Amino acid sequence: MIETKIWGYWATLGWAIVAFLVGQFIALGLMLWLRAGDWGSILQTPFDGVLVTLFILISNPITIGMIALAVRLARASQADYLGLIWPPARDVTIGIAWLVVLIAAADALLYLSGHALVTPFQLQSYTTAVAAGWLPAMLIAAIVFAPAGEEILFRGFLFRGWARSERSAWPAIVAISVLWAALHVQYDWTGVLQIFVIGLFLGWMRWRSGSTLLTFVLHALFNLEGTMETLVQMHFFPS
Repeated sequence: MIETKIWGYWATLGWAIVAFLVGQFIALGLMLWLRAGDWGSILQTPFDGVLVTLFILISNPITIGMIALAVRLARASQADYLGLIWPPARDVTIGIAWLVVLIAAADALLYLSGHALVTPFQLQSYTTAVAAGWLPAMLIAAIVFAPAGEEILFRGFLFRGWARSERSAWPAIVAISVLWAALHVQYDWTGVLQIFVIGLFLGWMRWRSGSTLLTFVLHALFNLEGTMETLVQMHFFPS
């Protein structure tokens, strides 16, 4: 029997960077090709709902494919390496309960500190997607494709390569959460901080349950809640 190989710390980071950048550059190249002659509109409305949707739908499958290639080269089971296993029912219940608490606490802090619950990125992408008739596609991209790609990359591949023991689990969770939050440049510092805290929570759930499928579900629910907040504000509390 062939022994499963786990990529080393730096190799894991290298594969993750390559997988992310390949997905980003191919998606960006296709965006520029589709908007040839109209590149100015991309700079003027970088959060256009159609562009955001297409970018997510293109980049994430490519990133997942690159990660799958790395796991295959390690001669490992995709499910075992990336944590694609069903979580215990108890962890599902705990995860959903804690997610509700974290969202409620974050919204309360934002409201009490005078910050908007819905970001300009969410408002612009939602309104432009609705205007173009792309809202269903954007919802699928935001609630399914984005969580799938990010969880496979961060809580799947990076976690497997960096969290090699109980002693290294929390340093890995923190480092992965920092990287994950840093990629969300569409938000201000409050949004990035919230993403970091959610990253710590998702990392803990990944460690506790051993399941990236669980973190995907929790991530998808988090994005769904954000989408619902945007919908409520746009339709019931327009500025």
